[in-house]
Amino acid sequence: MPAQKVYDNVVNVYLDIDGVLLASEKQPALHVHDFVEHLVSNHDVYWLTTHCRTADDYPHQPLYVLRSLEPETLTLLKQVKATQWDTLKTEAIDFSQPFRWYDDDVFEEERAVLRQKGLLSSWVEIDLSKNPNQLVDLIAS
Repeated sequence: MPAQKVYDNVVNVYLDIDGVLLASEKQPALHVHDFVEHLVSNHDVYWLTTHCRTADDYPHQPLYVLRSLEPETLTLLKQVKATQWDTLKTEAIDFSQPFRWYDDDVFEEERAVLRQKGLLSSWVEIDLSKNPNQLVDLIAS
């Protein structure tokens, strides 16, 4: 197995919706606005969610799913770019750039891709049921 790469200068951020920005189907995660504001102010941010698998889904589908968020947060989310993938979300990741991937549920096959490339630590597992304040904790770290 290759050595684990650690990126200090994260360029790209990949963002899931369910379980990350939304704690439940209609309930925004705590501190979601501050988290989104931090991400879009400091990184190139891309959707990596089942709600946006092609350019055809963008920008309407993600914003529709997130309609329970505050208007100011939705405005910030308009800066998030589309990705394209078919089977595994890892198909959309640009592995040539330092990245973080915020997701609550990464399939074993996707983890295998990250392991193979020595980039498993680039995935940040979000578990809002375990830590409802995780998004603000991530900003602080």
